[in-house]
Amino acid sequence: MALDPYIVLGVPRSATEAEIKKAYRAKAKALHPDQHKDDPKKAEEFKRVSAAYDILGDPEKKAKFDRGEIDGEGNPTGFGGGGPGGAGYRWQSTSGQSPFEGAQGDPFEDILSGMFGGGRARRGPGPQKGRDVRYRVTIEFEDAVLGARRRMTMADGSALDVNIPAGIDTGQTLRLKSQGQQSPYGGPPGDALLEVEVKPSKLWERDGKDLRMKLPISLQVAVLGGSVDVRTPSGNVALKVPAGSNTGAQLRLRGKGVQGSAPGDLYVRLEILLDDPKDEGLRKWAEKS
Repeated sequence: MALDPYIVLGVPRSATEAEIKKAYRAKAKALHPDQHKDDPKKAEEFKRVSAAYDILGDPEKKAKFDRGEIDGEGNPTGFGGGGPGGAGYRWQSTSGQSPFEGAQGDPFEDILSGMFGGGRARRGPGPQKGRDVRYRVTIEFEDAVLGARRRMTMADGSALDVNIPAGIDTGQTLRLKSQGQQSPYGGPPGDALLEVEVKPSKLWERDGKDLRMKLPISLQVAVLGGSVDVRTPSGNVALKVPAGSNTGAQLRLRGKGVQGSAPGDLYVRLEILLDDPKDEGLRKWAEKS
């Protein structure tokens, strides 16, 4: 069953608009997620308090709740008159009061005015959007290069499925629609804003859409040429090293950089690495040179 918003906020049914607002602000401040980042129970209490104020802070919704037309979550209960073909319902108050006690205005005013084209004007501006929530998240280098879908656990303990676009970089922000705080005024939820930090890679270095890396090769491959395996973010590929290559030579792997509509390239800088610097034959060759 839906909770009674009067009980949630701890106010009597005779509470004024100012008293309801004061009670809500006190509870919301005490339960705010920023004050209890690792306490899911407090987060749930905060949601209940916000939902209660969504009902009692709106004169129209409050009147409907007091008349028994909606429950504590704002869902219609059906009007208690037992219309044509309907069984109707019996309104029961947890406090023992009449369903019309504390209601603002004549309980039949809304029905009659609606039938004859009238209606009570809603006070104030339209429903306000809920508050945006900011998080800092760290993602893998490969996910930033290739793009990915990951489930991330936020600071408040909630888990969000996040689409990481290829090419995102440290300092950029991902916006997740309607994943922020609920609006206490009946408006849409806020958004979750994820400020991204990309983990550095020990192998690759990013240069815009391109990637750069160093690749050690043997003296034999450098002199005679050959094929060597190169690790890329999407997997290993074979790279053909031309004969007579030297340290500092740069080879390009097309389309193996940052992915997207126009993928970048991966630039491989060759570095000659002797298999055994103390090899006797190599020493003799060097002495003859």
